[in-house]
Amino acid sequence: MLWAHQDSANLGLHVLAEGTASLIKRVWPDAEIEFQDYGKGTAPMPISSPRSLAKEWVTGNRGLKRWIQSFDMVIDTRSGDSFADLYGVERLFGMGMVAELVHRAGVPLILGPQTIGPFVSAAGRALGRRSLHTAAVVMSRDSASAGQAEKLGRPVDVESTDVVFALPQPPRTAERDVILNISGLLWTPGPHVDAEHYRRTVTALYQELLRDGRSVSLLAHVLDSPVADNDVPAIREFAAAHARGAEVLIPASLTGVRELLASGSMVIGSRMHACLNALSAGTPAVALAYSRKFAPLFQDLGWNHTVDLRSHPDPVAAVLAACEDPGLDRQVRSVLAVAEELLAVAQRSLESFHRDKVQ
Repeated sequence: MLWAHQDSANLGLHVLAEGTASLIKRVWPDAEIEFQDYGKGTAPMPISSPRSLAKEWVTGNRGLKRWIQSFDMVIDTRSGDSFADLYGVERLFGMGMVAELVHRAGVPLILGPQTIGPFVSAAGRALGRRSLHTAAVVMSRDSASAGQAEKLGRPVDVESTDVVFALPQPPRTAERDVILNISGLLWTPGPHVDAEHYRRTVTALYQELLRDGRSVSLLAHVLDSPVADNDVPAIREFAAAHARGAEVLIPASLTGVRELLASGSMVIGSRMHACLNALSAGTPAVALAYSRKFAPLFQDLGWNHTVDLRSHPDPVAAVLAACEDPGLDRQVRSVLAVAEELLAVAQRSLESFHRDKVQ
């Protein structure tokens, strides 16, 4: 499995690894799965440098081709949302080159359920088109992604959903009230949203929730680590400035964060997988969206509680209104049913691919 790892401090990537593995195990219960991210895995060399990959493909000195050919298939996750030029063409090119080498090694490449696009540059579209056409099976996790693939001339084989719904569901306790996830990715200046606007929004939201008599716990959805977008420093800074008495929840594992999310009556998440982890645990979640990947995925599940920080004129009011929806628990139950149907479609596609391959 490419571009996801069980040891990632980013719990979204951890979900991607565990959830994709769970989907694979539904089809092949005895499958042996190895995870390969940039710096973690069993590859005989780092796979982060296109120049090094090209040299190795010519010389074969380090055994990369033999390593690829030791697998029955390769599942390419593209880190969930990196099959796009959103993070730059270089990242797209590097990941695409590994996919190309898998194809040239004669090993089936499956693009697992993920966001496809957007591709805003000519180079991005060309790279995206090539990866789509080298894949034996292409799965999207939302209809907008399927549309992007269609535009590039390689329709998806499966419109599925996020693999978080393939994970075991923790018991829902609802012992806490509102759980607010603050994102280190958005707290500091970056390309997604204006950091000052984000800080003002979560501060006003926290204060309004308290005025409404709600109890609010603060949650990190990235494990405490040296990574640049760590949630923990952002939450501690927020708590020191605005919420000295608030409960701060810092998980130590994916299982731990899912149990914490299942302990809330409501989750407000700045990380997409904080919301998806919550929904898959049966807890209503309002997403503070910062990219195109949010809304189509949630809407395809029948969940319409997404507030786009980039465009909504009053995100605080929109979140508070969503929190007051009396039908949230019923809607979550519907989401879980739809998600299971969409995962079953992905499962049947893998089973069909396997039968065709064997024949």
